Amino acid sequence: MDSIVNPRQFLLDLFSSAVATVSAEKCLPPFLPQPSLNGRTLVIGAGKGAAAMARVVEKNWPGEISGLVVTRYGHRADCTRIEVVEAAHPVPDQAGRAAAERMMQMVRGLTENDLVLCLISGGGSALLALPAEGITLEQKQTINKELLKSGATIFEMNCVRKHLSAIKGGRLALACAPARMVTLMISDIPGDDARIIASGPTLPDASTCVEALAILQKYGIDVPETVSQHLQSGAGETPKPGDIRFARNLDHVIATAQDALEAAAETARAAGITPYILSDEIEGEARDVALVHAALAKQIARRGQPFSKPCVLLSGGETTVTVRGNGRGGRNAEFLLSLAVALDGYPGIYAIACDTDGIDGSEDNAGALYAPDSVSRAVKQELRATTLLENNDGYGFFSALGDLVVSGPTLTNVNDFRAILIL
Repeated sequence: MDSIVNPRQFLLDLFSSAVATVSAEKCLPPFLPQPSLNGRTLVIGAGKGAAAMARVVEKNWPGEISGLVVTRYGHRADCTRIEVVEAAHPVPDQAGRAAAERMMQMVRGLTENDLVLCLISGGGSALLALPAEGITLEQKQTINKELLKSGATIFEMNCVRKHLSAIKGGRLALACAPARMVTLMISDIPGDDARIIASGPTLPDASTCVEALAILQKYGIDVPETVSQHLQSGAGETPKPGDIRFARNLDHVIATAQDALEAAAETARAAGITPYILSDEIEGEARDVALVHAALAKQIARRGQPFSKPCVLLSGGETTVTVRGNGRGGRNAEFLLSLAVALDGYPGIYAIACDTDGIDGSEDNAGALYAPDSVSRAVKQELRATTLLENNDGYGFFSALGDLVVSGPTLTNVNDFRAILIL
């Protein structure tokens, strides 16, 4: 351990500052629109941060409001005028379906004088679960599970979701017409494409049924005949860019992974460590991404290239995991365990990998911490890092070491956060 910083606390501080800067409390108020002078203001939304966003709206809104938002179980924030419903993520459930149905009913009959404020954050795709006509919730649940296991990117998953839905891919906005709509989004999408966040329920969509079908075929996902026919016939086509029904609507991405990384970088500088932001939109298999990060960290530690130590490498995005084993752990634990195997105790290198929503996959941890002695400490407990990695059991590895990061739900979500400290 270097005397410059306490590596563990330093990395935890970086994560905390990253999350704090993308909280609804900090990033939402500047984007609130002017209230409607002659009509109603209705607040709707979905995502892991939707309830926290609704609470901020209530605190800052000057007039009357009402509405409904859907968030993940355990991600509730107390609201008095906007109803908060909890539902399942990442696989949708009946609670999410019922809430989506109620939301669609709630927005019908609005006038051009009314304002709809839509609050969207990551997780909304699963939480707003309203299958298209002829498709059952059970079918969508099965397809969702298979996509999650397949290693499909978030872009691919959300393309399929849009074309099997009655609310995603701009359909929620069409239901609100002719009311004016303002959508505020916390982005969990690499590249921050607003049309992809929560499968874009309020924005037009350029993707097609043909592309959705090709994605299912690419990953060998068998679907019922009704689903196949729905896509082949074009019945699931989404409204496209240029549709005049979206002309009055506005949308703003109010918080991003880049914002989180820049906040962490500022915290690092204050501690006397030079930060380098590698990218805010890294994708790919978590274990493969870890190999590249490990090689770069060792090059810095060994040769002072391309950066001099001490320094910290920061990156974000959304990696994927192709599930082959039956272990526990999300993509951040998988990344960190693969990093541990690749570094194999190389001195002076420490790391953290966490999901900014506080939940790594479907576990109770945000992520974990790695230190040069992680693998050797595991060996003393008769745990082999390579074996656990083969079983996709990053959670088991870091849990045994007492190195899980358990933050609880953060009520925001800009996806993966990684920091590698080289001393």
